[in-house]
Amino acid sequence: MSGTKIGFDVETIRALSGIMRDAALTEVDITTGDVRLHLVRGAAGAVQAAPNLAPSVAAPMPAAVAAEDAVPPGAVTSPMVGIAYLAPEPGATPFVAVGRAVAAGQTVLLIEAMKTFNQIKAPHAGTVTRILIASGEPVEYAQPLLVIE
Repeated sequence: MSGTKIGFDVETIRALSGIMRDAALTEVDITTGDVRLHLVRGAAGAVQAAPNLAPSVAAPMPAAVAAEDAVPPGAVTSPMVGIAYLAPEPGATPFVAVGRAVAAGQTVLLIEAMKTFNQIKAPHAGTVTRILIASGEPVEYAQPLLVIE
């Protein structure tokens, strides 16, 4: 592998891993020219870097998802990346609360993406047993938001 130049320096990788931690991101993929940097934050918060040099050089992906990262049964997951809000406006009553019954199709929260507020609706009727996010928190695609059982 002598003569191979990696297009990302250690400081860039450190800065990206800090951004991932601060923004609660679990994965970042950046390509510059013919060099690809794929960062994945594991269950313990460690960041793995895998430059796209050769298949044998890539860092191994975790074999199993940690229990706390698994999607709980009945979870309503985020259909997009954005900022989640539990109420229609600041100071208003939240859409749902733990222990409250919801109907299928009822709005349970909002996700702001690109200055648009998107209603997230209950996929089925049930009782809210857990709310997994805080209002105003950034969320990722497929992230569990709340659990309806």
